[in-house]
Amino acid sequence: MNKDVTGIIAALTAKKGKAPVTELTAYDYPTARLVDEAGIDIILVGDSLGMVMLGYPDTTHVTLAHMLHHVEPVARAAKRALVIGDMPIHTYDTPEQALQTARALVAAGADAVKLEGGVDKEAHIRAIVQAGIPVQGHIGLLPQKVLEEGGFRMKGRTEEEAAAIMRDMQAVVRAGAFSLVIECTKKDVAAAVTAACPVFTIGIGAGSGTCDGEVAVFHDLVGGFPWFVPKFAVPRANISAEISRAVREYAASVPLPPQV
Repeated sequence: MNKDVTGIIAALTAKKGKAPVTELTAYDYPTARLVDEAGIDIILVGDSLGMVMLGYPDTTHVTLAHMLHHVEPVARAAKRALVIGDMPIHTYDTPEQALQTARALVAAGADAVKLEGGVDKEAHIRAIVQAGIPVQGHIGLLPQKVLEEGGFRMKGRTEEEAAAIMRDMQAVVRAGAFSLVIECTKKDVAAAVTAACPVFTIGIGAGSGTCDGEVAVFHDLVGGFPWFVPKFAVPRANISAEISRAVREYAASVPLPPQV
């Protein structure tokens, strides 16, 4: 089934200021199918899979090959939600490389792509959009820069940072992105950026009710990665405990063969 990507994006854009936009990650066929059938607007095949699926300490180890491998089954599962493929680190260092990477993700089944950066990535976003591929921007805290910045740190804590984030939003919009993620940014700054932004914003760790929608990592939502849960995450299930229980129950139920 071919999705009307333009129509889906138009419908999501029309929600701005009227209804929240919901976004959730998924990295495999059964998860994506469950998320899609539950009515989520956008499924993000995020480079967060580096931590929750591949066991890396951060997203900087994720390759394009990893992303393509996970985009394909998610795309097969999602019949109605918009599927966005994350562009991993160092796969969009130039506008030309960015377009090549975006085309690879779309060929794997993504409806749109997401990349991190604002003013410094305006030309990259524009190159992708002009080729007919929708782009979701990502400003505020940029996980792919965690090593060079020495860790995860809330953004927008000074007037200079707040002004820079506003400039990043303007650059992303100017380049033609249909939406943008605002990550780990002070609530008042995220709210101000959202109010000034003509496209819809998606928050994560930016305070409740500050953006036009929210994105969550699936494993954080369902309690599927108990070894680390971000402070801003709100688990709504505890599947890790259920998995452990089921495995122990199965192990205890395996019988020995009859004694001769």
